[in-house]
Amino acid sequence: MQKIIVPVDFSTYSENALKSAASLAKKHNAEVIAVHMLELSNAIASQSEAYLQEQTMFLYKMAEKRFSDFLEADYLVGVKVSPIIKHFKIFSELDQLAREEDADLIIMGSQGTSGIKEMFIGSNTEKVIRYSHVPVIVVKNHPIENDFKTAVFACDFSDDDLKPYQEAKTFFNALGTELKLVYVITPTSRFKSTQEITEKIEKFFTKTNEGADAVKNVQIIADYSVEEGIFYYANNSKADIIALATHGRKGIAHFFEGSISEDIANHSKLPVVTFKI
Repeated sequence: MQKIIVPVDFSTYSENALKSAASLAKKHNAEVIAVHMLELSNAIASQSEAYLQEQTMFLYKMAEKRFSDFLEADYLVGVKVSPIIKHFKIFSELDQLAREEDADLIIMGSQGTSGIKEMFIGSNTEKVIRYSHVPVIVVKNHPIENDFKTAVFACDFSDDDLKPYQEAKTFFNALGTELKLVYVITPTSRFKSTQEITEKIEKFFTKTNEGADAVKNVQIIADYSVEEGIFYYANNSKADIIALATHGRKGIAHFFEGSISEDIANHSKLPVVTFKI
């Protein structure tokens, strides 16, 4: 792990993300790239070019001063931090920045959303998860300051999950974290017998060159929803983080099909890390 990107909006949640990044950076001698998205209102953007340039520079200087003060925190002592201020609030830009910087990870703080706001607006975190090609760790009310001892990776053992699972395995091996796997059965899922599920999982591990013995490491949970099943198992196994694969659906497909990974990242009290399918 060499570079970690952290979006900063000066909130408590982004500070939790920055503290988490600092903790990981110290352990792995990584650089933290702190990014502030300078949002310009439509009113300013609709003004003349000269006025826009003047106001942009004014807001940029204000953000630069606040950013500098924010990054003087004690927990960043000894960490290489590169501050970047981006114009406009376009969340696909974070993925572009991750590509340009060859970053390994994005860490975001999130308050989460619910109800009608979640349905029609979604959180900024969800948008980053949707676009990012690198893993995204979402932290909530508390920063990550200790090592991850146990991680739970939830999947349905389809071919889509092969790449995310192998990336998660490599990621957690590098952190010295035990990776547990869970398969959740729900009342609305297509029925499969125990034998059919076992055979499906065996085929999955054959493709990862791990062999049938790896099936013993998979816990099969029955619950009323995938989300509830994952939370139940994560709690019972005393997991420190939940890992998920994400399709990164956008537009109308995302509205109608949604994303379990984004919902879990939004509602989980534990940190969540996503890996793009």
